[in-house]
Amino acid sequence: MQVAGADARGIRVTAFNLEIELQEADASLRIFSIAALVTLLIAGLAGWFIAGRLLKPVRQLRETASRITSAELEERIPVRGTDDVSALTETINDMLERLSEGRRAQSRLLADVRHELMTPITIVRGHIELLDPNDARDVEATRELALEELDRMAGLVHDIELLTSAGQETQLTMTPVDVADVTRQVFARASAWNEHEWVLAEAASLVIEADADRITQAWLQLADNARKYATAGTRVKIGSTLDDSGVSLWVQDEGPGIPLESQARVFERLGRVDSGRGISGSGLGLAIVRAIAEAHGGSATLESSPAGSRFSIVLPCGDELAEDHGTESPEENAE
Repeated sequence: MQVAGADARGIRVTAFNLEIELQEADASLRIFSIAALVTLLIAGLAGWFIAGRLLKPVRQLRETASRITSAELEERIPVRGTDDVSALTETINDMLERLSEGRRAQSRLLADVRHELMTPITIVRGHIELLDPNDARDVEATRELALEELDRMAGLVHDIELLTSAGQETQLTMTPVDVADVTRQVFARASAWNEHEWVLAEAASLVIEADADRITQAWLQLADNARKYATAGTRVKIGSTLDDSGVSLWVQDEGPGIPLESQARVFERLGRVDSGRGISGSGLGLAIVRAIAEAHGGSATLESSPAGSRFSIVLPCGDELAEDHGTESPEENAE
């Protein structure tokens, strides 16, 4: 190293205290490390807390599902929040409710069927126990009674089979159905029962998509119901009408009517109303009617008063409604 204006040369030595020089950087690094560690810890705790809250319904779902058996379907999962997991929980609860209701309905049906089958069995057993084998007339009377009760049990089994298949969409054969033609056909068949005066009141002129055989079956079931419960010799009207709710296929009698407190259960399985007239039947007829109506996207309705009852099958018309629709008012009746 040479100083300006001088011939002498020298060497300058500079010394640094590295520890002191890096002290500030080390402090910054330590602070950064601590901050990063604290941030990571906080983030981990927050993630654990949030994940725990998000997964809590899933854990509850798993725990509840493990506790649910075929004998216990009443437990439900608490719903908290409005996120996707909460929506899934609500869906699972709805599914459990449907399963529970199905199980209750199955239990009711089995109990009712047991009751219905035990009645004829008890009757037949009682008569057989009291049967005098040496009395030909007693043997013949017991034989006829046993055959009648067996027919009643066979009818119940047949009705259960119909009810099982009536509401299955795969069982429907949908074709264009002329409502006026079906109305006249049902009237012609019902008028063969001579206990009442059958009247064809009106027939709606339109074409709908439906299963003609199932609709005829359900409509004749309504007519048979009127035949059984309406006062003998009274008038029973059959007709079809069109209004804003759809097309109504109805049967109206002049019977004693159905009490208001009993109307809600007439369409239930084995939901017979005790009329005090000793009329036999499986109690499944109107349930079959409702199942067929609902399978078509419609409903079965009842309007009743002391002057009589009107049972209807209400079916949607949709776009298949014929352009020249209307209502015929035929002047037909049969005794």
